[in-house]
Amino acid sequence: MASSDDPLIPTDAPHLRTIKSFVMRAGRTTEGQTRALAELGPKFVLPFEHKQMDFAATFGRQAPVVLEIGFGMGDATAKIAAALAETDFIGCEVHEPGVGALLKHIGDQSLGNIRIIRHDAVEVLDHMIPPASLAGVHIFFPDPWHKTRHNKRRLIQAPLVAHLTSRLAPGGYLHCATDWEPYARQILDVLSAEPQLSNTAPDYAEKPAYRPLTKFENRGLRLGHGVWDLVFHKKA
Repeated sequence: MASSDDPLIPTDAPHLRTIKSFVMRAGRTTEGQTRALAELGPKFVLPFEHKQMDFAATFGRQAPVVLEIGFGMGDATAKIAAALAETDFIGCEVHEPGVGALLKHIGDQSLGNIRIIRHDAVEVLDHMIPPASLAGVHIFFPDPWHKTRHNKRRLIQAPLVAHLTSRLAPGGYLHCATDWEPYARQILDVLSAEPQLSNTAPDYAEKPAYRPLTKFENRGLRLGHGVWDLVFHKKA
């Protein structure tokens, strides 16, 4: 999901011109993922367009819509979509194995409430997501960019948060989760500084019931590693 010098991005927000909502990484697409891409991709993978989406037309119903940025291999996305069948989900992910894996989940579980956009989430926000339209945004375990000199590459920064907030409907929520404590502190500071958002907790939230534990997260918890959830609502 790569950003660009698109004229719709405000010139006074240079961070949005350079931020990327993904990190390119190697990965092998399995035979099952390749088959899912071929068989289910035409229905569930939406093309990137310079046109705002009509959610009701896309999903064939009126329902709350949640955007997920960077769903990885899609395990959590599929579990959440299955548990919240009355909500529709749009997942942004650029990596072919992850897209194929989520499509395989969609086929195996007959999930009709997920659509995928294989493109940079910043540009999707710019061009495809109408203002004040989303019920929620999920950003789970974004790359923490551990080294101090790389912190500027982190996804959760003030310009993007303001952009996300503009796409949330009043009362909509932004849910972030990370297993890197310094990043958790940064996310808390950035979200707390956005005037249109309010925290649902004094600082970090209890893990919402809808977010399943990932295999990676379970392994980390067994090793004593922490996980921090942050859930903020857009003010009415």
